[in-house]
Amino acid sequence: MASEGLIEKFGAASGGDKLVELARVAEQAERYDDMCKFMKALVDTKQDLTVEERNLLSVAYKNVVGSRRASWRTLNVDDQTSADITGTYKQIVETELDTIAGEILGLLTDKLIPAVQGKMDESEVFYQKMAADYYRYLSEFKDGTDGEPAKEGVNATKHYEAAYNIAKEKLAETHPTRLGLALNYSVCYYEILKQPEKACELAKEAFDAAIQKLDSLTDESYKDSTLIMQLLRDNLTLWTSETNDGDDGAVEKVED
Repeated sequence: MASEGLIEKFGAASGGDKLVELARVAEQAERYDDMCKFMKALVDTKQDLTVEERNLLSVAYKNVVGSRRASWRTLNVDDQTSADITGTYKQIVETELDTIAGEILGLLTDKLIPAVQGKMDESEVFYQKMAADYYRYLSEFKDGTDGEPAKEGVNATKHYEAAYNIAKEKLAETHPTRLGLALNYSVCYYEILKQPEKACELAKEAFDAAIQKLDSLTDESYKDSTLIMQLLRDNLTLWTSETNDGDDGAVEKVED
């Protein structure tokens, strides 16, 4: 039975519980395309997702898009194949990225964000960050005009800013969601907006604020928070080195 058949069979059962079970099984089997379908079907029926449900949604689309982003980066530096063949294949990957990112952005902007907008809590930060991330992924291969970032980059910045304003007011400096947001927002400044000084400023501000509050970390979030703090520091080291060396070339950044 195809994933669509499973959705038809279990989609309306138990308020979506069966879809969540299917998503868990798909994750264990590393069938992330199916996992996306199950979670999309869930969001189509309810928008008040639990923490586990929204994490399943994030994992599903992050893996599906992540594999295409990796493919695109490989093709983007391929100098072993004719430009015509590589370019044609890149267009296929870009079309897939457009479709998948467009799907999750539709769920976020049409359903999930409106359902939590104004709550000023972690769920709103989570969804705004998620939308910003997918706009950023699209902006990686879309060109702007007159030296300006593509509209996807502008949308990414808008959602990052909305999320960060809430996070600074409502979430602790060591909260993994706030730290992951700062990490990805700084990457956006560096890679998409081409503002390395602002990227370093944001990353340093988030890292320094978290360091001062390390004593407040709970056992539950310690591992996640300290890992992201390490990523922030790694990017700062890398970006500072690139700036001092005067190298405007591409750098390998890390993100949440």
